[in-house]
Amino acid sequence: MDKPQKVHFIAIGGSVMHNLAIALKKKGHIVSGSDDEIKDPSLTKLKEHQLLPEKMGWFPEKITKDLDVLILGMHAKTDNPELKKAQEIGLKIYSYPEYIYEQCQDKQRVVVAGSHGKTSITAMILHVLKYNNRKFDYVVGAHIEGFDTMVQLTNEAPVVIIEGDEYPASVIDKIPKFMHYKHHIGIISGISWDHINIYPTLDDYVKQFDLFGDSTPKGGCLIYTDNDDVVTIVGRKERPDVERLPYKTHKHTIRNGKTYLLTESSEEIELQIFGDHNMENINAARLACSKIGISKDKFYQAIKSFAGADLRLQRIGEKSNTHIFKDFAHSPSKLKASIKAVKNQYPNQALVGCIELHTYSSLTKDFLKQYANAFKGTDEAIVYFNPEVVSAKKLETIQEQDIKKGFNNDKVLVFTNVNELEKHLLSKSWANTNLLLMSSANFNGMNLQQLAKKITESV
Repeated sequence: MDKPQKVHFIAIGGSVMHNLAIALKKKGHIVSGSDDEIKDPSLTKLKEHQLLPEKMGWFPEKITKDLDVLILGMHAKTDNPELKKAQEIGLKIYSYPEYIYEQCQDKQRVVVAGSHGKTSITAMILHVLKYNNRKFDYVVGAHIEGFDTMVQLTNEAPVVIIEGDEYPASVIDKIPKFMHYKHHIGIISGISWDHINIYPTLDDYVKQFDLFGDSTPKGGCLIYTDNDDVVTIVGRKERPDVERLPYKTHKHTIRNGKTYLLTESSEEIELQIFGDHNMENINAARLACSKIGISKDKFYQAIKSFAGADLRLQRIGEKSNTHIFKDFAHSPSKLKASIKAVKNQYPNQALVGCIELHTYSSLTKDFLKQYANAFKGTDEAIVYFNPEVVSAKKLETIQEQDIKKGFNNDKVLVFTNVNELEKHLLSKSWANTNLLLMSSANFNGMNLQQLAKKITESV
């Protein structure tokens, strides 16, 4: 093992930050951290590994010259007292992508990028590698079944699979996180304008992915979807000595609410997941796995048992012809893909689509027009948002008519009170009807499992 280092995390409660802290403690390092607010699942995980700070807040006295590593999370601001102390005494400050690269320089690095699909593709690759008893390290932002923590850094693994996003690495490091990992194999799963507070125009946003593609080294490989016009332009760009591997939707068929992959040998592989976007994701994962030594046969054998990443079209209730899903969808492209997936899987059942607008982009009035016709395929469209969140983000007030205009749907139901939303959902008849709940947050704490139970009991 490496010589133990003394590592401190500023904003330890982040989704990757807390997992990285746990991974480093498991590796034998001396780990501490601070944050002004930590929520589950981070809170429970940190407590379980004796890494939860005794008090919430920032404590400059924790920042001393005997720290070997200081890792700054995205949640910390420029005036953070611990950051200012570190700068005053001249400590080297890492963003977590920088530090992960430091730990993985000698490994083959597979980095999955894209506005949507990257968590699912990363999860698929991890599942296949684990199924085939391969040694590998990983960094992923969402929980995946079968994995205790979502960061693993060992000395033995020859390859690391990283979910990399385009958001800046930290408040003092504006480089997109995925650029820090210096991939050998890069994947771009889709480009759909997001993070408008950071990238005010589509061109600004697309440029980050072009730079990601340009950073592919000679002898490296860029895997990209050929179903996305913008990605295709980025992916097809001539880059000397870089292998280009475009992919489309994997051939499949749907029967009686089940999806089956169709292989080249005409074999049908029954899946636990569904949706055209996931059939695309499967092809991306298959190509990546082939580059690190997993045959098609071994890939298909493993993918049968893949149940999906947490909150990605996760089934939380079903009875007869009523199915209830919760999904991480929050951007226009994700919303459309999830609605299409459920409608195609259950074409003879009605569909109620309900989205919570919570991100900076989705709550910005001028951005709402990006959601035009996003509810196509639903029999009832519902939008919920919390005006207090709009106010906290210092954004212009949104009215019901702004939502209807943005979604280009006069029939969309708009709720700003979660209790009224729940009351409406429970008042409906759910026979032969499915519900798709979409959010990157939690509907202001509404108990979705309990909601699903009440709905299925009413059928």
